[in-house]
Amino acid sequence: MPMKVIQPSTGTVIRVVEEHTPAEVRARVARAAEAYPRWRGTPVVERAARLRAAAAGLRAGKKVFARTITEEMGKPITQAESEVEKCAWVCDFYAEHAVAYLTPDPVPSDASRSWVRYDPLGPILAVMPWNFPFWQVFRFAAPALAAGNVALLKHASNVPGCALAIERVMAEAGFPPGTFQALLVPAAAVDALIADPAIRGVTLTGSEAAGRKVAEAAGRAIKKSVLELGGSDPFLVFADADLDAAAETAVRSRVINTGQTCISAKRFLVERSCLPAFQEKFAAALARLKVGDPFDPATEVGPMARADLLDDLDRQVGESVRLGARLLAGGTRLDRPGWFYAPTLLADVRPGMPAFDEETFGPVAAISAAADEEEAVALANRSSFGLGASVWTGDAARGDRLAERLEAGCVFVNGMVKSDPRLPFGGIKNSGYGRELGRHGMLEFVNVKTVWVR
Repeated sequence: MPMKVIQPSTGTVIRVVEEHTPAEVRARVARAAEAYPRWRGTPVVERAARLRAAAAGLRAGKKVFARTITEEMGKPITQAESEVEKCAWVCDFYAEHAVAYLTPDPVPSDASRSWVRYDPLGPILAVMPWNFPFWQVFRFAAPALAAGNVALLKHASNVPGCALAIERVMAEAGFPPGTFQALLVPAAAVDALIADPAIRGVTLTGSEAAGRKVAEAAGRAIKKSVLELGGSDPFLVFADADLDAAAETAVRSRVINTGQTCISAKRFLVERSCLPAFQEKFAAALARLKVGDPFDPATEVGPMARADLLDDLDRQVGESVRLGARLLAGGTRLDRPGWFYAPTLLADVRPGMPAFDEETFGPVAAISAAADEEEAVALANRSSFGLGASVWTGDAARGDRLAERLEAGCVFVNGMVKSDPRLPFGGIKNSGYGRELGRHGMLEFVNVKTVWVR
């Protein structure tokens, strides 16, 4: 079935891309299996050189790639350009650090010599989402390819142009045929791909429901999997914090990528004594945002990526208000072509409301009051998700203390949660398992092999 690309800012079909046939998919998987032994045997310094070439290609084509991103999923164009730049950074990062990360570690034992080495696994299937259609791919691909694996990309069906553009970047960077390939297939094809003996592991960035399906399929096949799933990140604000900086960062974190970000702040847990001041600053900053054409460099909030996402967000807001949440701003679809939703601020949000319990994947912020540190931590941890958390306080000891107590894969104190090539990234609970980025991310798809010699 052809993939129809609908431009989110207009709601119109802009291109149709044919899916790969089953025969084409089989051929690509076979090509990956054939390419793997050669790529595995390629010296790490040569793999690094290909990554540097990919980084250069990304920077050279940044404007074109950014436009493809914005056309297909609606990201404001300046944010799309930043996404491409970040992809170049992650390629350069692993080009610089791959040798050190993969160098065998000597370990004293009862052997004459013993050490741990890090060998690639083989072809890895990457099931990637639409919200960061370049970054999510490269944060997997750069470390996996540097480690000597080869990659097969099953991208989201609404961003096939991005998938093909990335495939071209890798080919033009000199990665050998079969080392990185896109598979234009529907989600229904993923189970069979995971079961294919040629595939040695799978990584997914996506929804909780998709994660359960991939984990089940990987479990049946006894294959390594990494899941980066949804999040409902808490953003804790205490009275001793810099409220101006906290409010500014809160708005930026909530509406980046039109709020369609798993690691964006979603639940704002504010100490009661500073709640009125924080709400006022938050609402004022929200009102200053420019919502509109994502191709306009001045736009800060664009359309949502799909009509069904807009419908679901509208449901979550309406039901939360019905249950007692107070609407301070927004709460409506915008009367214009495309899938636009007004930046929205909800107050008096409590557990039991969709805005607290569910992941809101759009420009909706939910504020809840907390009497003190204990209640703030209890509310933060009262979630099925555990991806990231942000703490705002002038007390360094409190920041350190809460970094230990918060149930999340990463905690940022007086800063916005973000993924960074230098640091491991991933979640706990229903936000998934495994890590991407840093050395830990590179070692997810290697065989950590013990060697013992008498």
